[in-house]
Amino acid sequence: MLSSYSMIRDSWKKLKKSDIYPVQKARMVSWRKSGSVVRLDYPTRLDRARSLGYKAKQGFIIVRSRVRKGGQHRPKIMGGRRPRRLAYNKLTVKKSIQLIAEERAADKYPNMEVLNSYYVGEDGLYKYYEVILIDRSSPAVLSDKNVSWIANSANKGRVYRGLTSAGYKSRGLGHGRLGSAKSRPSIRANGRLRR
Repeated sequence: MLSSYSMIRDSWKKLKKSDIYPVQKARMVSWRKSGSVVRLDYPTRLDRARSLGYKAKQGFIIVRSRVRKGGQHRPKIMGGRRPRRLAYNKLTVKKSIQLIAEERAADKYPNMEVLNSYYVGEDGLYKYYEVILIDRSSPAVLSDKNVSWIANSANKGRVYRGLTSAGYKSRGLGHGRLGSAKSRPSIRANGRLRR
């Protein structure tokens, strides 16, 4: 007998064949009309939120963050140069879209720290992520030995320093020592060490 969390996970793995697909399509319509960062009462994917550390208690909130899809382009340079040196179109950013979503959620709630985030959907224009935020000064968080580490000053602004899971991936880390020797402790610091 599958647990309820397993059933939720399986339905998200095969979304187009599952029963929640019509509901998800309706969600996309309403999500596009809503704001870019919206606080939620409960997570859309309960299994994923719980596996990433979410608890339904005081000090924890869930925020849905919306980020545009695709590459970026910078404003066109009006000074003279060869066309091939313009480089204002088809730019790939070093940050992942998920990390950008986490940073925008952290900007909206400056008194909270980002714990983690997970994917909840996309349409033709946007990708949607739900971000787990923790109030670092909440008594319920400080008394919980599993999450009280986030109240340390070393973890302040962790999303901006690439210390979340999405940040680790963007920095070329997160898959052990093998293959990331030149990315540690960071790409910039490693380059300085090799001079």
